Amino acid sequence: MEITEVCILGGSGFVGRHICHQLAAEGYRVRVATRDRERAKEQLILLPTVDVETVDVHEPVQLSAFVRGADAVVNLVGVLHDGRGKGSFQAAHVELARHTVAACRERGVQRLLHMSALNADVKGPSRYLRTKGEAERLVRESGLDWTIFRPSVIFGRDDSFLNLFALVLKFNPVMWLGSPNARFQPVFVEDVAGIMVKALADRASFGQSYDLCGPRVYTLRELVRLAGEWSGHPRPIIGLNDTFSYLQAFALELLPIKVLTRDNYYSMKADSVCDCAFPFGIEPAALEAVAPAYLAQRTPRTRYQWMRGRARRD
Repeated sequence: MEITEVCILGGSGFVGRHICHQLAAEGYRVRVATRDRERAKEQLILLPTVDVETVDVHEPVQLSAFVRGADAVVNLVGVLHDGRGKGSFQAAHVELARHTVAACRERGVQRLLHMSALNADVKGPSRYLRTKGEAERLVRESGLDWTIFRPSVIFGRDDSFLNLFALVLKFNPVMWLGSPNARFQPVFVEDVAGIMVKALADRASFGQSYDLCGPRVYTLRELVRLAGEWSGHPRPIIGLNDTFSYLQAFALELLPIKVLTRDNYYSMKADSVCDCAFPFGIEPAALEAVAPAYLAQRTPRTRYQWMRGRARRD
């Protein structure tokens, strides 16, 4: 089966934008579903083979109409904090996976790529991981030509992980850090996108699940320290014990804008690491080779130096 047209759910998000760029570079026609078409158009407007459509992917009728005529569907939708209605783990992970499988069956779309998470398991320690695991089960039992991707934390210029730490460190003289010994194996967003694009038409990837990790394991304390150093805001880091880590998560959960919740605390009980080889012979980029450049641009001085460097290269 030749794949030429791809529908993406979550295509205007952090990972989705990178996938759209790589798919467009490979000559695929891409349709992106979004509730905010104008914002998504601004992000993807330079890609001539990418169309942005206003679709509520949580509405089965709209979702079915959106995937009509596609050769493949890519589901990247996920939320980090449990909300209400369509923003809940149940709706964003489980119900959307169910509706996506049903829409593919109804419209005769056999190829499905699904973004999950490392440690996704119906018996996992957090609701995030349990609902991700339930979504995986629905995809595995769909009867479609599926491929599942399970990354550790993803980093890149617009990430909400290292950039968040850098921002917090900028305005706080001391970092009180919960779960400081939680372990992660960060993976570069371009590598994640590249794997998904390569897998799209590769029949050997049908029915496969890929754990995606970078080349090195870090504790949360190490990652926060590096974010501070690279952004120009090194700070003392005081690691909290398990009890105070839970209490910190509980307190932050009460804020209007969710930075950390008890469910995140429970997720970090499972180390987000893997010892498998990166798929398709790709050598994953090291955090140290990428993150310092974009974190350094957070300060006016380094941003100016970076722009001068670019001007000389151009």
